[in-house]
Amino acid sequence: MAAVSGILRPLRHRRFWLGLWSGAVIVVIALCLLPPPPLALPHNSDKLEHFLAYFLLAASAVQLFASRRALWVVAFVLLAMGVAIEWAQGALTANRVADPQDVLANSLGILAGMALAFTPLRNLLARLQPPR
Repeated sequence: MAAVSGILRPLRHRRFWLGLWSGAVIVVIALCLLPPPPLALPHNSDKLEHFLAYFLLAASAVQLFASRRALWVVAFVLLAMGVAIEWAQGALTANRVADPQDVLANSLGILAGMALAFTPLRNLLARLQPPR
């Protein structure tokens, strides 16, 4: 846990928060690869869903990870994940298609979420959950 201490913010229940964030990443991957629900949504409305999903993942990473280096790594991993998911949708699924605009929406969500690191909101979870 000592190695994780330097990477994560000093939060109570670090493993819980990291597990919750990791679970959210897995949920995003699963939702992007499972067959889409039969909903009649406006054309390209999924771009907002992509933006919000990656914004929430990036914004919550800002709450968890302490160093700028760790945040850069997380941002890169989220971007790579978005690209890989789009590739998988086009190559491995019959009911999804790869869409470069989804990658753009993901990237904008990551940028917006990571931008919280430059605001007082970067410490929101720490204020709600003081250290031990």
